[in-house]
Amino acid sequence: MLRYATFGRGLIMVTLVVTGASAQGKPDTAPESTAQSPIELRISKQDGKAVCAPADLRLPANSNVTLNIVSQSDSPVILTSPNQFKNSQVLHHEGDFTHVASEDGWTVKQNGKAVLKLRTLAVGEQECGCASINNQSEPFRGKLVLTSPSS
Repeated sequence: MLRYATFGRGLIMVTLVVTGASAQGKPDTAPESTAQSPIELRISKQDGKAVCAPADLRLPANSNVTLNIVSQSDSPVILTSPNQFKNSQVLHHEGDFTHVASEDGWTVKQNGKAVLKLRTLAVGEQECGCASINNQSEPFRGKLVLTSPSS
């Protein structure tokens, strides 16, 4: 009888772990592409304003991608991209940054380095940008371009 109790507890633990993982809202469909090399997103400061490069960030749509973020700014910088940086799209993150409360961006520490693995959204374009914590009134505006992985 004790043997079945142990099995039952194990089954409950597996159920809780699986339920917990799916409750986080991570993508539950297979990505269209995962073979792409990591993309470096560089942050610098020019005339007191944050600048992100590349300005037009091109990524495959509905795919798992890795962004290596490197900041050379002497102050923290907020990266934004509506919906793309939501918890439901983030697969993994590590390094010198924190998620902002709105979930639409990340605050990168001064001279910080970070890795962000995420599932990209569907094909399309949207605004993205970065702004120094010390000069949020003048953000750098760029474009996130999501293209079909097959093209």
